Amino acid sequence: MILLKLTPMRESRITDAFAVWITGLPASGKSTIAAKLIAQLEARGVDVALLESDELRKIFTPHPRYDPEERDMFYRQMVYVGVLLTQHGVPVVFDATANRRVYRDWAREQISKFVEVYVECPLKTCMARDPKGIYRRAREGQSETVPGLQATYEAPRKPEVVLHGDRDAPEEAAQRVIAKLADSDFLSAVIPA
Repeated sequence: MILLKLTPMRESRITDAFAVWITGLPASGKSTIAAKLIAQLEARGVDVALLESDELRKIFTPHPRYDPEERDMFYRQMVYVGVLLTQHGVPVVFDATANRRVYRDWAREQISKFVEVYVECPLKTCMARDPKGIYRRAREGQSETVPGLQATYEAPRKPEVVLHGDRDAPEEAAQRVIAKLADSDFLSAVIPA
């Protein structure tokens, strides 16, 4: 299935860049790991675009409903931006729950250098952290669409990297993602000589 059609780029020295999708329940530690990953990549001279769902929602869906139709549209848009960036040589880190596998699979199907990172974390731990008040709003009846609580969260079947948000140090977790990128030979094309 082709979700979007892009005009082929003219012959150039730009090679497709990699994308990392960090997924997991809300408050599992995705954003903290993404920040550490980006810092470590930048220390290696790799400029990375962060596609963070909360920030993109402010543009794509400023008054989100979080219903299935809106989520489908939002993740198609997010993947589209990621595909454009990687095709133009810009590495991407997706920091997004993306509660359905199909959302992440859309990116995997269109980005050849793709790494899915699953931040596994018990729901109880996520609910105790709750930095954005997502779970509190659900308990108070103000939200009915929280992934893992009221809406289904489909964990990846075969992620390239599994991290444990309740016990892995973020720095070390980011280093494991860097190791996977290096092992996959995804960093060689973007690290300056």
